[in-house]
Amino acid sequence: MWYQQTSNKVVPGGLLIVSILGIGSIALPSFLNQSQKACACGGLGSEAKQYIGAMNRAQQAYFLENNAFTNNIEKLGLGIKTETENYSYSTHATDKAAFNYGISRQVALRSWVGGVFTVPATDANPNVVKGEMTTLAILCEANSPGTNKPAAPTYQNGVLACGEGTTQLR
Repeated sequence: MWYQQTSNKVVPGGLLIVSILGIGSIALPSFLNQSQKACACGGLGSEAKQYIGAMNRAQQAYFLENNAFTNNIEKLGLGIKTETENYSYSTHATDKAAFNYGISRQVALRSWVGGVFTVPATDANPNVVKGEMTTLAILCEANSPGTNKPAAPTYQNGVLACGEGTTQLR
């Protein structure tokens, strides 16, 4: 494990990185929302892309700390609104997965869905100890604009896949 020496105390470097990422994921949606208001650039879909990506990462962190996903957006600690002018946001958790939705409120915008799945760590890295669990995430955009809820992504036989009518963002 990598350590950083600070004021004669040994501080795990990983904790510092997680803290910085956490603060960034809290500030980023708010920053992006302000930049979209100031610009008539038409990047409205990026709001949902950023929010759902942040929700995916927050679900992964929540699972790491609580060994479970949450159905409550507030518990993710992102400080995002569940409804904006363009999107409605929600999350649905099961024992093995969490699905984060950004459903368009405008017929001209595409909806988004993210999925976070618990998987055997050996599915992600064959060199880890058997029996360990980890999480994998996927972000999918609806192929067509509209206000319909997109199909949830899946994880089967070691493969993440977007649901019907959606495409994975890479």
